[in-house]
Amino acid sequence: MGDWWQRNIVEPGKLPLLLALTAFVVTFLVTRIITRLIRAGKGPFRNIETGAVHIHHVVPGIVLTVIGGFCAVAGGQRGFGSAAAAVVFGIGAGLVLDEFALILHLDDVYWTEAGRKSVEVVVLTAAVVGLFLLGYAPFGVNDLSDDELQNRGTVLSTIAGNFLVALIALFKGKARIAIFGVVVPFVALFGAVRLARPVSPWAKRFYRRRPRARAKAWLRAYHHDKRWIGPSRKLQDWIGGAPDVDRAALERR
Repeated sequence: MGDWWQRNIVEPGKLPLLLALTAFVVTFLVTRIITRLIRAGKGPFRNIETGAVHIHHVVPGIVLTVIGGFCAVAGGQRGFGSAAAAVVFGIGAGLVLDEFALILHLDDVYWTEAGRKSVEVVVLTAAVVGLFLLGYAPFGVNDLSDDELQNRGTVLSTIAGNFLVALIALFKGKARIAIFGVVVPFVALFGAVRLARPVSPWAKRFYRRRPRARAKAWLRAYHHDKRWIGPSRKLQDWIGGAPDVDRAALERR
């Protein structure tokens, strides 16, 4: 175990990344536990307010992210200072992304349906950073041999090709696949060759005069969403808590 740790984490300089990822995940989980306790009116925790202003935890998160980021840049990849900066950055990032939906909508949507975006972004971020930690490099550069890496043309063409594939997947409305495809190009290739989502820019541009392709895209999206939205929502509810019921919408029904 000691040899593995030294060879795969310490020597490549990945310890700060591991500490940042750990701090990020732990901070998110602890924050969600505390906010759920506040929501239920249990425990000693309460919202922080100054007069009529509710201080969201994204505020200290931004401060910690800035401090940790600048300290990490100044401290290099090794040493106690670098490790401490990574932890501070991870804590700050966890607080910020836990309220990603608030930043996106510029509204307090934490316990609404729109607030699910925060959980999605946190899980996606942790997964991508985890891939970096395991040794994956962006755009598939890690798949090149030492001789190929010395050839700038090979490296640049590989990056450009994989970037184009990821961009096509994004244009087809498959944002998660495109993001993972930046790290694992085969994932982006899978998304790029399949039908686009029916409301994606690709579908609006290329399926307008292809009714069969448009109908097939709608049918595939329907079956995909029917299969995966339910389990995805249950997982998000288990991690971050179920959103409030939209009573106004229920009354309209």
